[in-house]
Amino acid sequence: MAKTADILVTGGTILKLDEKDSKIENGAIVVNQDTIVAMGRKDDILPMYQGRVTIDVPDSIIMPGLVNAHTHAAMTCFRGIADDMELMEWLNDYIFPSEARYVDPELVYWGSTLACAEMIKSGTTTFSDMYIFEEETAQAAKQAGMRCLLGEVLFDFPSPSFKTPAEGLACTERLLKKWADDALINIMVEPHSLYTCSTELLKASKALADHYHAPLATHFLENKAEVKQLWEKLGQRASTFLRDIGILDECFIAFHGVMMDDEDIRLFADHGCKVVHNPESNMKLASGIASITRMLEHGIVVGLGTDGCASNNNLDMFEEMDTAAKLEKSARLDPTVMSARTVTRMATCNGAATLGLDSLVGSLEVGKKADLCIIDMNKPHLTPLYNEYSHLVYAVNGADVDTVLINGKIVMLNRKMTTIDEEEAMSRVREIALRVRRGFSS
Repeated sequence: MAKTADILVTGGTILKLDEKDSKIENGAIVVNQDTIVAMGRKDDILPMYQGRVTIDVPDSIIMPGLVNAHTHAAMTCFRGIADDMELMEWLNDYIFPSEARYVDPELVYWGSTLACAEMIKSGTTTFSDMYIFEEETAQAAKQAGMRCLLGEVLFDFPSPSFKTPAEGLACTERLLKKWADDALINIMVEPHSLYTCSTELLKASKALADHYHAPLATHFLENKAEVKQLWEKLGQRASTFLRDIGILDECFIAFHGVMMDDEDIRLFADHGCKVVHNPESNMKLASGIASITRMLEHGIVVGLGTDGCASNNNLDMFEEMDTAAKLEKSARLDPTVMSARTVTRMATCNGAATLGLDSLVGSLEVGKKADLCIIDMNKPHLTPLYNEYSHLVYAVNGADVDTVLINGKIVMLNRKMTTIDEEEAMSRVREIALRVRRGFSS
């Protein structure tokens, strides 16, 4: 007699993204509550299970949900606000002043809600976030049904949500305590960067992270100007400074790492540190090209992220995959580096490993959480199909994602959101943008 499960996903080709890169054609996935309980060929699974809900998707690819390993979700409200300038001018003359003047809990909540809608609709099921008023981002993600790892951004100077570094650390600790046992919301400690944080704040951040067994993440070596600035500030290379104050370990995540050289890479590899690559943001700000191939050769786990909408200007991880592959090939003058398979793993299982969530998500395996996206392959630009990984990186875009499950819950079905009112989110962000625009013109 067939067992009853909550959801059956049937038909299509399953890409498991496990250690063997297993593939099941005409497959089926069985979901009970939040977990994958069985998987195999459709003809083998259907006699064994019946679903309360069955999603039959022939002519599709069923794969793990994408992991956006670095973004600033609420910055959807600042999409396109300041383009075509280098990093420090962009930050100091536009982003930091705009945040000081306009960012409040309402902006963060609705900006994050809009970001969740954009990410779900392009196949992302997990995101890592650094911003202000992160309690609001946590609430938006929870209501959207998204999985995330987030933290309040910490500075030496006041932010819109705290006046002193001590208050920022206390805010982070409140988040760590409040969301400790949540199924979807995970918290990390996030000093903004070495150039905006004192040694004392970095050490205190590390102590807090260690106390709660949480990751610590920061922006790191984004461009040449930062390298020079940090050398003048620290009197040594940034990576050895972090080593000397005890921050480099397997729980440390560096965002960007554009200017990491061979010595930096060796230090990171020796200490088990992780890196998140953000190629489109790095290109747009002309920050440079990170040595991702060298990092991978040294065994560093590298995830992929979009960065925020003020420097990308979208959250489409399929676009990010395409850019990551082509940029690396062009920079190294080698078409064999950053293969489609490598980049797909960066956006799924390796992204999950970067965030310390790989025991839960990142691959489709029995016992893992049911986070998956279904891509409709019955489209002119996806025909014919010879290699699934090639299509995912070089042909698919976010609009091809048809259905998304997170933690066993259907959050989008046939392109229709089930957890977010898209029209309300867009309307609220448009209202916020009007206030910002009036401020710039005054």
